[in-house]
Amino acid sequence: MRIDKFLKVSRLLKRRTVAQQACDGGRVSVNGRQVKPSHQIKEGDIVEIGFNSGSVKFKVLFIKETVRKEEAEKMYEIIFE
Repeated sequence: MRIDKFLKVSRLLKRRTVAQQACDGGRVSVNGRQVKPSHQIKEGDIVEIGFNSGSVKFKVLFIKETVRKEEAEKMYEIIFE
């Protein structure tokens, strides 16, 4: 799954365009490398998103195309906030 879609489906970012802009702005890294919105992620990847107020680092637990709101938080495990 593309990183921009994962961020939207997992509800870490509200919209896919916001996720794309974050990737294009160099604020998203996977396993320590900055990535483009089209980067394919897999289970076990460590993703970090930089915000103005800090950053969030999490591990991808599973990938699913569509999830309910209650299941979205189970897609990842926050490592560092």
